[in-house]
Amino acid sequence: MFRKILAALIVALIGGQSPAQMPANPSSEQMAEQLKGPRTRSLRNLTVQATPPPDAPASAALPVTNSNTAVEQEWVRPSLSLLIQFDFNSTTVRPESQQALVNLSKALQSAQLSDSRFAIEGHTDAQGRADYNQKLSQQRAQAVVAFLQSRGVQESRLHAIGKGASELANSAQPFAPENRRVRIVNLD
Repeated sequence: MFRKILAALIVALIGGQSPAQMPANPSSEQMAEQLKGPRTRSLRNLTVQATPPPDAPASAALPVTNSNTAVEQEWVRPSLSLLIQFDFNSTTVRPESQQALVNLSKALQSAQLSDSRFAIEGHTDAQGRADYNQKLSQQRAQAVVAFLQSRGVQESRLHAIGKGASELANSAQPFAPENRRVRIVNLD
C-alpha cells in the first residue's frame, strides 16, 4: 500500500502520468511529458532529486528520500509502456500500432527529449519457451528501433533490449495481452 501511495506521489510531483493513466494511443506531447527527465522539487519534508549518487547502479534514477529520516526508496527512470501489436510470430508492426510509433518518434525528437538516450525494451507474455520469447522480444525491440530511425530518430540514441517474459506487466495473468508490450526508458 505504501508503495502505491509513494508511486502516485512521485508521479504527481514530477508532473507525469502513471502507465494506468496513459491513454491507449497517447499523443507525442503526452509521451514527451511522460519520458522527460525528472525535475527537482520539494514538498515539505519530501524531496525528489534529479540524479542518482555516483555509486548507484546503471539502471537507477530519481531517488526519493524523506529528509526527516533520510530513508531511500526505489529508483525510477521516466518510462512509457506501449501495447505495440505485431503479426503473430513476427517482427512486423501491425498497422493499428504504427500511429503510436509515429507519435513516439515525434516525442523523441521534441526539444525536451532531443538530447536523451532511450532503451527500447521488447516484452512478451509467458506463452512458449523462454529462449524463443527472449529472441522474439529482442527482434521486436530492434524492429521498433528501425521504425523510429526511419522516422528520423538517431540510431545512437536508441538501444534495443529483449526482455522476453522476465518482467511481466501483469504477473497474475502471465498470458495477458498487456504483457506483450514495448517499454521506452529514458536513460539520461
